[in-house]
Amino acid sequence: MNKHHESTGPADEQQITLRGPAELADALPYLMGFYPNDSVVMVALHGGRGRFGGRLRLGIPQSPQEWPSTAEQLAECLVKGSERRGERPDAIVIFLCQDPADGETPGQVMERLRPLAQRLRTACGALDVPVLEALCISDGRYWSYCCPDPRCCPAEGNSLSLPGTSVMAAAATYAGIQVRGSLREMESRLMPLKTPSVADQPRALDAAGAALVPRILDEEGRKEVARETLVLARALMKRLREAPATTPSSADFQDDSLISHDEAAAVILGLQDRETRDKAAEWMEGPEAESALRLWRALSRRCVGPYEEHAAAPLTLTGWVSWSTGDEPGARVALGLALQADPEYTFAQLLHQACNQGLDPETLRRCLRGERSDRTGRSGHRSERSAAPRAARPPAVRRKRAQPGSVRPGTAVARRRARVSRGDGRGGTKGGGRP
Repeated sequence: MNKHHESTGPADEQQITLRGPAELADALPYLMGFYPNDSVVMVALHGGRGRFGGRLRLGIPQSPQEWPSTAEQLAECLVKGSERRGERPDAIVIFLCQDPADGETPGQVMERLRPLAQRLRTACGALDVPVLEALCISDGRYWSYCCPDPRCCPAEGNSLSLPGTSVMAAAATYAGIQVRGSLREMESRLMPLKTPSVADQPRALDAAGAALVPRILDEEGRKEVARETLVLARALMKRLREAPATTPSSADFQDDSLISHDEAAAVILGLQDRETRDKAAEWMEGPEAESALRLWRALSRRCVGPYEEHAAAPLTLTGWVSWSTGDEPGARVALGLALQADPEYTFAQLLHQACNQGLDPETLRRCLRGERSDRTGRSGHRSERSAAPRAARPPAVRRKRAQPGSVRPGTAVARRRARVSRGDGRGGTKGGGRP
């Protein structure tokens, strides 16, 4: 089977031909930008020569009972998303990636996941898009679910090429494409901290919630909290930016040490307001982007204990800035974690879908630039009129209530009740929900 991969360069400059399951399996980390662990990966193919198109990744559901619905959702998402871009897939390639559990062999992993592979193939076929290849990759070996020939696809599987020796590795090196490590390693930079000192973080979040909730329920108080959140966030970005340079392995530890529990709590809760979050999303390019990305990562790690669902906001901002600055693999990982924290977080849903479909983030960047420009213009216009006398408004007007559902501050008690009633929020994405 011949496949063409054009993502390493323009079609008229470079084309990489991948022949057969072995080279497809070796190419997967370069297609995704990392080594996917415990993942279903689906890649659309276009044209007679199989040009790679949109791709998506989802963690393998632990319960086989979820596999039928998951397969249908993934197939529909990839096919319909490609159609919205004007290119219906001509075929699909599926990868199931999972290392053995304790006492399990790679071959047993392959057999255990065979029903999921069949569900995915059937779901794609129901949409009139054939699955050209379905591979299982486990512990350095691969199997084809589509090839019945034991001469090329033996029961014990085949070994993957040594890292850096495949055709795709050579092309990626030439093009400057790097594999970022495993999915597990990338996720670890965004997961809740487990150090002893973080035990004080939930108490800081409790205290911040108790102080902020009464203010947020008031219209003017809500605006003040929004301003304070953005001012503090900018101060923290400046602090991170001015910190001494350190090694990449120590960077996250240094960033964590530069932000106090109270500061992290105030910004985390402030970002639960949609409008505040959207203004923070404007720090997406130029000198602001790097320090903003470091701050959002650090805040994601501080969403611990009963506040893990609050990580949806900083994780989504992490994904947005990563995507805006050209780091699509990092964006997919962060947005996937945001949807694990809150499957109904609409901003994460939309960004995750757009990133997986290969859309250009410049459209959203232009929108956010326009919002900031309009807001700056309105602020200047108000300043020009500030000398004019204004009639005092009655207190009832000044204390107008905020619209319900626009903020999600939550005290610890409220969050615990919400988590008991809604479950742990680890399911797949759903439609609708909070923006």
